[in-house]
Amino acid sequence: MAKRNVSVSVAGLVMPVRVWGQRFAFLALIALSFALMFLNKAEPEAFERARTVVVDAVTPVLNMMSRPVEAGQAAIISVESFFLVRTENARLQEENARLLHWVQVARQLGVENATLRAQLDFVPDIRPRAVTARVVADTGGAFFHSLLIDAGAQNFVRRGQAVVSHGALLGRVAEVGQRSARVLVLTDLNSRIPAIVESTGDRVIVTGNNTPWPDLTYLEPNSPISVGDRIITSGHGGVFPPGLMIGLVVDAGEGRVSIQPAVPLARVSEARVLDYGVNGILPSPENMPARPDAPAAVGTTSGGSKQ
Repeated sequence: MAKRNVSVSVAGLVMPVRVWGQRFAFLALIALSFALMFLNKAEPEAFERARTVVVDAVTPVLNMMSRPVEAGQAAIISVESFFLVRTENARLQEENARLLHWVQVARQLGVENATLRAQLDFVPDIRPRAVTARVVADTGGAFFHSLLIDAGAQNFVRRGQAVVSHGALLGRVAEVGQRSARVLVLTDLNSRIPAIVESTGDRVIVTGNNTPWPDLTYLEPNSPISVGDRIITSGHGGVFPPGLMIGLVVDAGEGRVSIQPAVPLARVSEARVLDYGVNGILPSPENMPARPDAPAAVGTTSGGSKQ
């Protein structure tokens, strides 16, 4: 009975202390905060040293406590990476199988194509002879757009040859010297390029207008051309070989259809002159036929002797 009474009396003393502690804990913390603030104002150096000591003492504890958290995060990342790699592996296997299928189809089509060409006595495309030259001057102005390159007749450059840059048509050779040549850019007012709208097959003429956006002329009124369609050379007229990229349609209004050249004209530093063996419509001046109504040279006869 005595032990029971002692335990009851101790429990009765502890309960009020706990209740009072819970009631005044918030007030005690506020008072401690104000005390620390006043101590920081009164003795900033001592407070700074005390804070440094506390931080130094707590840092190892925080470090040890953060290790399990970091380990858990690393484990989560590893699990996520495992599932991601597994998903990616399945996707790559499926893509690999699809590519193998298309490789087999391409091989069969290649054999079939070669067989059909042999039966039709197909004439293969002519591989062009190419000369790469640097653009040494931009002779463009308000009324004409042309470039000067450092390759000429001694490099087998001829008038009318196609000039490409960045994989697309830049223009044609207009004048040729022994060591230089002038390239008429496709945006020049005098430039006319037979072309095809790749998506519709319509034959058009890419006409320069001295602006960065040449026009498409002779286009059918009911043509379903739209913005983004590719324009390529048609090869008609013997001016350019077929299939060279010219540009993309950027404006397909009712009154005008304009294209954006595929060649960045403002950043052309090198040009490639292509010789496909076509004479085009620009014969050399010495080979141009004389006009029937041209006056005879003074001091000569039809036999070439002096009078």
